[in-house]
Amino acid sequence: MLKISKNTKETKQIAKDFILKLRSQNKATIVGLYGDLGAGKTTFVSAVAKSLGVKRKVASPTFIIMKKYPLAYFGFKYLYHIDAYRLKNEKELLHLGWKEIISKQEHLVFIEWPERVLKALPKKHSKIEIVHTEGGYRKFRIKRA
Repeated sequence: MLKISKNTKETKQIAKDFILKLRSQNKATIVGLYGDLGAGKTTFVSAVAKSLGVKRKVASPTFIIMKKYPLAYFGFKYLYHIDAYRLKNEKELLHLGWKEIISKQEHLVFIEWPERVLKALPKKHSKIEIVHTEGGYRKFRIKRA
């Protein structure tokens, strides 16, 4: 699916539409966010979190690597927001309790820079690629698991 966003309001709507179609699986629901620096990955996760009732401000976890937010949405109990940009490889992801995180179906996981830890990700995970377009717009290419 391909969506174009001209502004933050449209990005929030794309995030809301994405979430409305999510359903808990038999393991954690993993969403990889692909795109260059400044593409809008954190803005997208922030919009998702707000749509799911998270009241706290969602900022990039670049320096702390991972943030966890409580949820009560379609069987999801926690939203994990992981930024793998500073990780050298998937082994570093394992030190964050990755196996435990992905083993629970009530976990919804958004991971920025998933290509840095691809070997640790389940083969079946949703992918959202965000690309800058001319005019300052964002193009969202969404592939569901």
